[in-house]
Amino acid sequence: MNTDPAFFESELGAALDCLRCGGTLLYPTDTVWGLGCSALDAAAIDRIYTIKKRPDSKSLIVLVASERDILQYVAAPDLEVFTFMQQQERPTTVIFDGALGLPDNLVAADGSIAIRITRDPFCRALVKRLRAPLVSTSANVSGEPAAAHFSEVSEAIRQGVDHIVRWRQDDVTAAQPSQIIRWEEGAPVFLRK
Repeated sequence: MNTDPAFFESELGAALDCLRCGGTLLYPTDTVWGLGCSALDAAAIDRIYTIKKRPDSKSLIVLVASERDILQYVAAPDLEVFTFMQQQERPTTVIFDGALGLPDNLVAADGSIAIRITRDPFCRALVKRLRAPLVSTSANVSGEPAAAHFSEVSEAIRQGVDHIVRWRQDDVTAAQPSQIIRWEEGAPVFLRK
């Protein structure tokens, strides 16, 4: 796997240029390969739904870089959830009630939003430099298997995005989707383990 810092920076720059122009990405995440765009760009979010052939009634996951980011986009989260998230070995997506400042087509009908603090260095750098959360949904047509590795991403998905990140394309480390919880009354309710 190419771990050259100059290659990392080059790929990061190209991805940021795409995102800042309202584009869509195919990129590696801390789980499976993902489709993404700025989580503040409603038009780009619509394009993600179109690429996935997914109804927009099924909301998407948002990646952030820190707990502070969650406080910016969620009304009064229970702070105990942060301790829980830190204790998890597996990437964990949390469904929070009371989404704030995010486009309507990203927020679920009940006002909730699914957020994960990404541990992946590339994703963290993207979020920090973009200064916005990142949409993250598995890089597959809705109903088909998620792509754990770049080689598993279908041609339809590759053709649908504006930019394909080359970082980690040759990485074949075991990967699986995040676990998903909803935080209710001070405790996690697991929706996907």
